[in-house]
Amino acid sequence: MAASILNLLMTIPLSKSQLESTIYTKFPTSSSSLSLSTIRKLTSCKTSLHETSSSSYSSLNQEVVEEKEEAEKLEDHLQLPQSWREIHGENDWIGLLDPMNPLLRSELIRYGEMAQSCYDAFDFDPFSKYCGSCRFTPPNFFDSLGMHHHGYNVTRYLYATANINLPNFFKHSRWSKMWSKNANWAGYIAVSNDGTSKRIGRRDITIAWRGTVTYLEWIADLMDILKPISANNIPCPDQSVKVESGFLELYTDKEESCGYCKYSAREQILSEVKRLLEMYPNEELSITITGHSLGSALAILSAYDIVETGLNVLNDCRAVPVSVLSFSGPRVGNVRFKERLEKLGLKVLRVVNVHDVVPKSPGFVLNEKLPPSVMKLVEGSPWSYSHVGAELVLDHKNSPFLNPNADAVCAHNLEALLHLLDGYHGKGERFVLASGRDPALVNKGCDFLKDDYMVPPNWRQYENKGMIKSNDGRWIQPERPKLDDHPHDIHHHLMQLGLISYDTSIIHIQDNHI
Repeated sequence: MAASILNLLMTIPLSKSQLESTIYTKFPTSSSSLSLSTIRKLTSCKTSLHETSSSSYSSLNQEVVEEKEEAEKLEDHLQLPQSWREIHGENDWIGLLDPMNPLLRSELIRYGEMAQSCYDAFDFDPFSKYCGSCRFTPPNFFDSLGMHHHGYNVTRYLYATANINLPNFFKHSRWSKMWSKNANWAGYIAVSNDGTSKRIGRRDITIAWRGTVTYLEWIADLMDILKPISANNIPCPDQSVKVESGFLELYTDKEESCGYCKYSAREQILSEVKRLLEMYPNEELSITITGHSLGSALAILSAYDIVETGLNVLNDCRAVPVSVLSFSGPRVGNVRFKERLEKLGLKVLRVVNVHDVVPKSPGFVLNEKLPPSVMKLVEGSPWSYSHVGAELVLDHKNSPFLNPNADAVCAHNLEALLHLLDGYHGKGERFVLASGRDPALVNKGCDFLKDDYMVPPNWRQYENKGMIKSNDGRWIQPERPKLDDHPHDIHHHLMQLGLISYDTSIIHIQDNHI
């Protein structure tokens, strides 16, 4: 909140005493509001703005933001353990989106940053022999990205086979020597540590899917044809429940000759979630799945799989809540798929930019916006799609920081969407950054900020493209630690789930000992 008021102060032509009066009137002190010292700093900042250098102002602003962050941490600590079920969709987010609930905003940004981490950690460089992999090992993942404060531990990485016709999702090295010819890193599974679990009121298992960061052409790669979800051995009692065939193939396909892809993404997720649920049998648990763009579609598909198979139902018959917090995602399936998700109690909240083309596809013509009578007539069509869950629509033209005429790709950018979340307070409300999240992050991978802010586009670069100088003075690409492919006990959990037979399990055990 402090950063929000700081933004407002810059435009208020009042004296110091008037400002103090205004702040106390608009923001009366309480256990969750600004401290007196923070208010004094804010008013002092306003009156001395033109007398101080930019560096001293930045220092003062940093003090205010740090105090605000401490206050928010305390507030979250007090509120989230009691309200996390509602924040994660127990009541379908009714009354939380307009006006925007501050705790929900904070949680959405937190999970959005976990989705963004999939981009930040991915090796996109075709001149790297590790192109298509993660640049960090699981134990060092969050620390390497400066995200230690999130309080999660990565338990395994997810891999997908590049045999699927989605060239803008899969990346390959140009060199003949590469880490894998068939696999791409697709995301990760993480679990909250003890400290974070205490703060948020439960042990949270998070699945974060990588999406498509820059290109919109991947939409054209989709076959756009609906396929029964049960056709790929995902259990479903209703044959009319269908999803886009490309998403389904990406989720269920595997390449047994490849160490990383010998198990499908589906098998990797189900076995790891089962293992983690068994690790914490006596704790309050949640499963949260997040992703951006194509990752959003995979998040919804994998969440459906978890609840349809009943994996989230524990031995004591407790059902672990499963929710999807997705960003800029496309439609996934038909209206029967939507109805099946609702019947299973799966909660989905989709955050989108109204100017983004991806959420409008597939089903650009035949979709949920048609009158129900028309949708009923075309529901059997292989091109009739329907969005699922609740939707939070944002508009980048409401942000004073962003160029309203930027390239269409910018409207799909995840960092930009998190910026819009931070400034959104409700329909028709003024755009004011709630947490002071740095707007410069928007230009990390695009050119979206107005030139007035003098933040270069696409500023995130890797030093010397990963090249280092060796002991003999030569520049080389260093070797990276070999990424583990799969946990040694994956076959055990897959056998318990009925996804592989006992004989197949024995073969895998023998292979692992060769």
